[in-house]
Amino acid sequence: MSPPRTHHESSSDKRQAGRGRAGKAASDAVESTESVERQARKGARSSRISVESRYRSWLRHHGAMARDSARRLLVTPVASLLTMLAIAIALTLPAALWLALDSARLLDNELNDSAQLTLYLETSVDESQALTLSDSLRGAPGVGGVRLITAAEGMQEFAQALDLKRSLSLLDDNPLPASIVITPLDTSPESVRDLAARLEGEPGVESARLDLAWLERLRQLSELGQKVTLGLALLFGLGVLLVVGNTIRLSVESRRQEIEVVTLIGATHAFVRRPFLYSGAWYGLGGGLLACGILALGGNWLAAPVTALVQSYGGNYVLPALGITGGTTLLFSSTILGWLGAWIAVGRHLASISPR
Repeated sequence: MSPPRTHHESSSDKRQAGRGRAGKAASDAVESTESVERQARKGARSSRISVESRYRSWLRHHGAMARDSARRLLVTPVASLLTMLAIAIALTLPAALWLALDSARLLDNELNDSAQLTLYLETSVDESQALTLSDSLRGAPGVGGVRLITAAEGMQEFAQALDLKRSLSLLDDNPLPASIVITPLDTSPESVRDLAARLEGEPGVESARLDLAWLERLRQLSELGQKVTLGLALLFGLGVLLVVGNTIRLSVESRRQEIEVVTLIGATHAFVRRPFLYSGAWYGLGGGLLACGILALGGNWLAAPVTALVQSYGGNYVLPALGITGGTTLLFSSTILGWLGAWIAVGRHLASISPR
C-alpha cells in the first residue's frame, strides 16, 4: 500500500505536467510553422515555374508564328516579291535624297575648309612694303594663313590662265596690284565678313574681295533639300503603310473563318494579330533589303560619271554610300513601317469579325 502524497509532491507533478504540455504545444507550433514555410516555398517554386513556363510558351509561339508567316510568303513568291518591290520603290527615293544631302554637306564642309579672302593692295605699295604687311598680318587675330602674291606673280598667273602672254608682253607697266590671300581660322560667313571688314582698314589695303554668295546659296539649297526630303519621307512612309495594310487586309479576309474559329474557342486579339504582324514585318524587311540593293546599284552606276565631272573641275569627290549605319537605319525603319501597317490593318478588321 503506497504512502499518501504530500501537498508539495502534488504541486511538483502538476508543474511537470504543465511543462510537458507547453513543450508539446511549442513543438507543434514549430512543426506547423515549418509546414507553412514548406508550403510557401513550394507555392513560390510552382508560381516561378508557371511564369517561366508561360514565358517559354510565349517565345515558342512567337517563333512559330514568325516561321509560319515567312512560309506563307514563300508559298506565293511572286505576289510577295511585288509587294516588297513596291515598298522598296517607296523607300528608295527619300533614301537617295538623303544621300544627296549628305553629299551637299560634305561639299559644304570642303568649301568651308577652303574659304579664303583676298586683300588687294594699292598700286603704290611696292614689293618690300607688301612683304612687310603680309608678315604683320600673320599674327593678326582670326588669321590662319597668309600668302603674298606680288604684282609680277599675279601678271604671270593671269597670262597663263587666259593664254595672253604675247598680248600682255606689249604693256609698258604692270597694271595688276600685289595681293594677299588670307585663310581665316573661323570659316563661318559671319566671322569671315568681320575679318574682311577689319583687314580692309589696314594701311596699304585698297579692297578686300570676299565671295560668299555661292556658298550661302548652297546652304540654302541644302536646307530646302532637307525639308523636301523630310516631307517625301513622311509621304512615302504613309505609302508603305498603305501597301502593307492593303496586303494584310486581303490576308485577313482570306483567313476569316480560321479567325472566327480560334476566337470562338477563346483566343485573344493579341493571339490572332500576331501572325499578321510578323507578315507585315517580313514585307517591310524585304522591301528594305531591296531598297538597299537598288541604292547600291544606282551608286555604282553613277559613281564613274560623277567622279569624272568633278575631276574636270579640279575637284576630288566620291559619291557617299549608304554604309552600315545607313543600311541598318533603313532596314529598321522599313520593318517598323511594315509592322505598324499590319497592326493598323488587323486592328480595324478584327473589330468587324465576330464568331458565328
